[in-house]
Amino acid sequence: MNRKRRKVQRSWMLYDFGNSAFATTMMAAVLPVFYYDVAAAGANQEAAASMWGYSQSIAVLVVAVLAPILGAISDFSAAKKKFLQFFAFMGIIASILFMFVGEGDYLLASVLFIVGSIGFSGANIFYDGFLPEIAEEGEMDRVSSGGFAYGYLGGGLLLCINVLMILNPHWFGIPNATAASQISFATVGIWWLIFSIPLLKNMKEEKKTHARKEKSYIAIGFSRVGSTFKEIRHFKQLLIFLLAFWLYNDGISTIVRMATIYGRDIGIDANSLILALLITQFVGIPCTFFFGWLAGKVTAKRALSAALIVYMGIVVLGYFMTTALHFYMLAVCTGMVQGGAQSLSRSIFGRMVPDHKHAEFFGFYGISSKFAAIFGPFLFAFVGQITGSSRLGIISLLFFFVAGLVILRYVDVDQGIKDAQRQSLPTGSVKVKPNEN
Repeated sequence: MNRKRRKVQRSWMLYDFGNSAFATTMMAAVLPVFYYDVAAAGANQEAAASMWGYSQSIAVLVVAVLAPILGAISDFSAAKKKFLQFFAFMGIIASILFMFVGEGDYLLASVLFIVGSIGFSGANIFYDGFLPEIAEEGEMDRVSSGGFAYGYLGGGLLLCINVLMILNPHWFGIPNATAASQISFATVGIWWLIFSIPLLKNMKEEKKTHARKEKSYIAIGFSRVGSTFKEIRHFKQLLIFLLAFWLYNDGISTIVRMATIYGRDIGIDANSLILALLITQFVGIPCTFFFGWLAGKVTAKRALSAALIVYMGIVVLGYFMTTALHFYMLAVCTGMVQGGAQSLSRSIFGRMVPDHKHAEFFGFYGISSKFAAIFGPFLFAFVGQITGSSRLGIISLLFFFVAGLVILRYVDVDQGIKDAQRQSLPTGSVKVKPNEN
């Protein structure tokens, strides 16, 4: 590999190192508690929970609707880097502005969270779309896994600093935990900005032949989305993989979203839950690299299947969990496979996408993960409600992993790569690495 391409790949990974701070500090650990205790101060608990839920739902819905349109526009305009920068700065600025959210400012907090989430997820569409451009077919598992591993490290490091700052504000010369939380939100934006610079500086987007622009980009986006719905039917293996992904990723997303609530429901204290999140982050670093290595030995599809089998064990362990020690074990197991499953899913999908449709198809990949993530939490809540047991709610997630694993068995990755290459290259053919299945 030449030094220039390796430099670009490192720059791409460093972006994940930076923006993952938003996922850990803002989405998972610090902001939810701050929202309840400070931003929604004066409101009853039910109202605070509803506002937080509405904020997340609005953000997910907006991103889900925008994802394929933005992908189509960026492919038409060959402007993935510009779009990534725009959405990244949206998330960065929103994070920094959280410094000014105080007691009772739940409306401002909700608006900033929605804007920040749109920026975070929107930028990731174009970030993912660069993967097939910076990595050759044989490198894709390693580079994708490296991005997730860097993300675990970067998000985990800043979360450690922020948690220390909130628990011991006097160590940092900060008057109280509320001020420390506000400062921690600003650090997310600064951290994200700093580690975005290498990507924005070193990434050179592939030059493409532009079609003549006769309509607005919005009109072009909607038109391209319609054509993609028709065109994607020609990619049978990609469609089968997406169906499997919708299912097992719904299970993964539900575990991520509901683990804290489930832990509190069975009596685990907040400090133990935060510690478990940190354990997941740092266990995920070497294990994500391991899955990138394993994919090179046994193929990405088999390595992904192994990760899903472990997830089935996690669900069973969750059903029997009773103590904080059990929750720590669950965190270790989740860290072992979460990054691997996500990175290998991304690299398998990237292999089966034609060259001229990277952002557009990754937009569909993004919308798939967003809309699919609706059903797992619903099933968890519905089963728990009708049975009166959240344990039965967690065990119901086995359905998503079993069904996803079964459908994944029918994905022929080699054929999917050939289908993509056939659409990308008008003449000739390219050899495909054998035994990808």
